[in-house]
Amino acid sequence: MHDHDSHPDDPARRRLMQAAAAGLTLAVPGLAEAAPAKRAAPRAASSLDAKLRERVKNVVVIYLENRSFNNLFADFPGLASPLSGLAPEAWRQKDRDGSVLPTLPKIWGGMVPGRQNLGGKDYLVKEDDIQGLPNAPWKLVDLEGKPLPEGIITRDLTHQFYHNQMQINGGRNDGFVAWGDSGALVMGQYGETSKNLGLWQIAREFTLCDNFFMAAFGGSYLNHQFLISGRTPEYFHAASTPAKSKIAVTADGPTGSRLALAPDSPRSALEGKPKFVHHGAITPDGYAVNTMAPPYQPTWVKPAPGGDPMLADPQDPSTLPPQSYKTIGDLLSEAGVGWAWYGGGWQAALDGRGQGQRPNFQYHHQPFNYFRQFAPGTKARAEHLRDGGLGDSPISNRFIADAVAGKLPAVAFYKPQGNLNLHAGYSDIESGDAHVANVIEHLKKSPQWKDMVVVITFDENGGWWDHVAPPEGDRWGPGSRVPAIVVSPHARRGAVDHNFYDTTSILRFITRLHGLPLLEGLAARNAAFAARGARPPGDLSATLRFR
Repeated sequence: MHDHDSHPDDPARRRLMQAAAAGLTLAVPGLAEAAPAKRAAPRAASSLDAKLRERVKNVVVIYLENRSFNNLFADFPGLASPLSGLAPEAWRQKDRDGSVLPTLPKIWGGMVPGRQNLGGKDYLVKEDDIQGLPNAPWKLVDLEGKPLPEGIITRDLTHQFYHNQMQINGGRNDGFVAWGDSGALVMGQYGETSKNLGLWQIAREFTLCDNFFMAAFGGSYLNHQFLISGRTPEYFHAASTPAKSKIAVTADGPTGSRLALAPDSPRSALEGKPKFVHHGAITPDGYAVNTMAPPYQPTWVKPAPGGDPMLADPQDPSTLPPQSYKTIGDLLSEAGVGWAWYGGGWQAALDGRGQGQRPNFQYHHQPFNYFRQFAPGTKARAEHLRDGGLGDSPISNRFIADAVAGKLPAVAFYKPQGNLNLHAGYSDIESGDAHVANVIEHLKKSPQWKDMVVVITFDENGGWWDHVAPPEGDRWGPGSRVPAIVVSPHARRGAVDHNFYDTTSILRFITRLHGLPLLEGLAARNAAFAARGARPPGDLSATLRFR
């Protein structure tokens, strides 16, 4: 299988160059994103720019998993749009025919489908145990009506590219039940018990962003790609490979946003989960939007028989061909700025201890492992893709060890191991929450803390409902609202920031801080907002105050 991700002879790339020469803005963001990075437009040096460069020497990104803003922070003090202040029209869910659901469906598959013991008490909440809930948000509870402990792992919820757009439904957010696969569970949130979380306390001390959205529609894989590049991976020749089985069937054309329903799909959300003709990972026009396997180990695809043991079998339908466009890592390296991606459990996965057991390593959460410039054997991989280690101790966790020693590079991404990332289905909230609180305490004690800005956020909503409409962007997003907390000696204390941000805001902050070229994905999103006379996502600098 040959690679077609950034070949200079691509027809799409030729069209891009012709349009650029003519001074035109392309209507398809994916094409605009395909060119090399552009130098950011010169900005007049401001006092804030000078202070940023003088006072911020370390940026740390802690990237967690799969929680909507409402799921954890629904009624946090100071929100612009608290859940408790909503009128019923803001939460009522529609059925698949557009009518208002009389009640919420069952929780398909059960909320706690396998027996779990916590504090000597057994928890098991099956599909038929919770029925007839009002068509409204509800606080997650056990069979006794008591708040569901954050130490219990709930079932997972669907969170994919097309599903998310159908659930958002043009900003009405009234399709989460109809187009999800978990019935009533999508409307669940942790309510008052959230106040006990370490994340809640960190947000009270520093700055919580209540208008921050996942950059891309859908799941973890695509949002990790947006975290490092602001754009969608390409697989333009998928139809001529075994990956043709991964191409989705849409109801509204090759660049559409809605999946085609199967003839035998239940007509009502009260009757069961929707069925689609094919909800694949690749768009009909060749973009990889749902989970694909990295082309390099560690990955869940084994090497080809007799092939390179460090590669995934390129003929496996799940293997994404290596990508080669610019990432934020490339731009930092070109500017001589130190950086690293710390993957919790990375070495354990390489050693064969990974998915399905602790640390439950998630291969698609390692975005740089999809790029040719970080392939096994390259200098860039050895220097920048680091084992984050395991657990909470500086002895076992290299990220924490580097923080304690004051050896973090200027830009550090930290991805906790799977059982500590808060992902429903295989991780509880309590464990990951305690881990993040521990990491923050170590960072506060780091000799680098005085010049540090930490962004704690979630890759995506995990399928959980949120009521705030994402601003209209481009074909890829933004998607649903997620929590984000800015932690720093320079962060506004006890504040809630209402400015519009998305995951690319992290890239925007790094770009501004270090005067980097503008990634093409950011330029494409900027153009999409400009075309509507709207402002693009901010760069998080408004969360900071310098004395």
